[in-house]
Amino acid sequence: MTTDFRPSRRFLLQSGLILGASALPFARGAKASTPLKVAGVHGSPVENAWNSVLHRALLDAAAEGKIEYTFSEGISATDYPRAMREYAEAGNKLIIGETFPIERQGREVAADYPETAFVMGSSAGPEGDNFGVFGTWNYDGAYLAGMLAGKMTKTGVVGSVGAIPIPEINLLINAFAEGVKATNPEAMHLVAWVGTFFDPPKARELGLAHIEAGADILFGERIGTADAAKERGVKAIGSLIDYTPAYPDTVFANALWGYRPILDAIIADVEAGNPTGKDYTAFGLMKEGGSDIAYVKGAAPAEAEEAMEKIRAEIKAGTFTVPQNFDEPK
Repeated sequence: MTTDFRPSRRFLLQSGLILGASALPFARGAKASTPLKVAGVHGSPVENAWNSVLHRALLDAAAEGKIEYTFSEGISATDYPRAMREYAEAGNKLIIGETFPIERQGREVAADYPETAFVMGSSAGPEGDNFGVFGTWNYDGAYLAGMLAGKMTKTGVVGSVGAIPIPEINLLINAFAEGVKATNPEAMHLVAWVGTFFDPPKARELGLAHIEAGADILFGERIGTADAAKERGVKAIGSLIDYTPAYPDTVFANALWGYRPILDAIIADVEAGNPTGKDYTAFGLMKEGGSDIAYVKGAAPAEAEEAMEKIRAEIKAGTFTVPQNFDEPK
């Protein structure tokens, strides 16, 4: 993985894209004549589930000729503001990334480059005209997966492994717990935190601890949780991406999240010269087509799947709202 802030050699070789063409000015009413120059600053390797979703959407947009995309991965919090600055200085007009551990510093960088759009995964709100935010709200799918888990658990104990108790991860895990409660009010929900965004071995260890405590279904907000479930022969639920192909006998459901609807909305604003200091989170909701559940039919009892599908349809129609709880799970 890259450790400096130059474009990834791996990306250049794989994509064959030519970098360095002129890009759209961040000005009202400007029209795009060449693909928008976009940089991705990834705090974790792009193999990490969350980063992989952003990375895939950006790669697809680049392959379609909508953007020119460069990126760096595995950037530490101490180096992150410098990466943002270097990409802005290099002429990128849109910078995508995450400021969860550096909210203040990220906003300071954006203020210094008012003609560059910065749109970051963040637990805080937008700021000014050019610092936008988005949250990872795949909690609708987590709730639905929880409904299935509540009917599937034989021990009455389920466990969640999360990264860090920031609001949007709290929201996700709380939604899963509410889904379990909706179909099995007596079930016990265990929660453990990895302490960082990418440490699969630690996530595996925490998953094993949940299993030792009686859990027979694990909700893996972090990569590594499904490894523990597979090792001990229990079931697991994935988050963000579809883990079932890699764990066909273990992962029976996934709370999916897609970044492309969010990215398209951001690109449209930049190309139109509109301010990007707004919250783009809603484009990733299930009712907007940005998230969903993928599950193995027949893994849960038929009546459980039927009840879940009913709620799923109501969420998409906007007639059922999954409770939002941003507090740290108990």
